Amino acid sequence: QVQLVESGGGLVQPGGSLRLSCADSGSRVSTNAMAWYRQAPGNERELVAAITSGGNTKYANSVIGRFTISRDSNTVYLQMNNLKPEDTAVYYCRRNQWDTIRAFGGDDWGQGTQVTVAS
Repeated sequence: QVQLVESGGGLVQPGGSLRLSCADSGSRVSTNAMAWYRQAPGNERELVAAITSGGNTKYANSVIGRFTISRDSNTVYLQMNNLKPEDTAVYYCRRNQWDTIRAFGGDDWGQGTQVTVAS
């Protein structure tokens, strides 16, 4: 059974950095695409970044140049630099049921980690 556990969230000032991690404790993540989503209060959950097993990546326009997604054998990371107040949200890791960044499906989600950007 896939168990995705996020860590690394917290409170940071605008312009600061955080690195989120998502560890798969149930099985290997290396055969599927992985993604980070976020959801702010009152907003729908949105895709932030995704990466295939081969390293192809996709980013939301709002984070291009600031966020970087990467992965190793059983963990996916989201390096977030130059954070802005509008990045404040709960960030969720998702294991895509396919190894692609063109479509997303499946119900394997982590529990979420809060990121708050405020001075």
